[in-house]
Amino acid sequence: MLAEVLATLAPRDGATYLDGTFGGGGYANAILSAAGCTLYAVDRDPEAIARGAALVARFPGRLHLVEGRFGEMLSLMAARGVEALDGVVLDLGVSSYQIDEAERGFSLRADGPLDMRMEKSGPTAAELVNTLPERELADLLWELGEERYSRRIARKIVAARGDAPFETTMQLAAAIHQVMPRDPSGMDSATRSFQALRLRVNDELGEVERGLDAAIRLLAPGGRLVVVSFHSLEDRIVKRFMRDAAGRTPGASRFDPSSLLRNKNKADFRLLTSTALRPSVAESKSNPRARSARLRAIERRAAA
Repeated sequence: MLAEVLATLAPRDGATYLDGTFGGGGYANAILSAAGCTLYAVDRDPEAIARGAALVARFPGRLHLVEGRFGEMLSLMAARGVEALDGVVLDLGVSSYQIDEAERGFSLRADGPLDMRMEKSGPTAAELVNTLPERELADLLWELGEERYSRRIARKIVAARGDAPFETTMQLAAAIHQVMPRDPSGMDSATRSFQALRLRVNDELGEVERGLDAAIRLLAPGGRLVVVSFHSLEDRIVKRFMRDAAGRTPGASRFDPSSLLRNKNKADFRLLTSTALRPSVAESKSNPRARSARLRAIERRAAA
């Protein structure tokens, strides 16, 4: 949804922006090409930062790569003397580079170590499936993967790991396939389980919440926050957060003065998207990974 992101962000000369999910640099390149602006590009994946060197050379003095989590953008920007931003873009989830590199352990299409860590530090997905108690593992698959067969899958994983620990993506996928019916949509029946493990390994939903809160604190008057999400759990958080920031949540009562004050403060923002924008039919056909994308945006109102 590159065209939609650019149209919503509306980059302008002299402004300062932050791309919180640099990935392959697609958004960063487009933003810097659209206007004579400055961009801070954040990514928690050291490989993404290394890939960005060529793009820095194309935009000397305008593109600044920052290794770290976008949920930490307040401290990351403070360390660089940036007090306010004219726009923030977040493209949530795993990047195509991470999916396509089998050794990262995100993909169901090629065998690789059961890793899934974006930062290459901390517990791996293998550690989770090999150590979590059955009930906790089932709850994880249900809550983060929305997997209706979570208990059946957890039972199979615990039984299988008693013979040998899980080490690769195909080992885990094969175990799940043994107890899962074929999905009528054609989606791999292990997809939801892999999603749940990835979200847990990287604390992605917690990162989304921290990133949204940090972004609106940094936005200057007229500044815009544009978020692209790819599954319902992310989109639910973004939708609720933006409506709340724009004062669209119900519950303000004349009998509760504090609720009136909270809603007054939230009205400092306005929704730019009353409903989520979806990718075009053409983009969905040319890039199947974009089919589930949802774009939402808010803007800080100009100071009175």
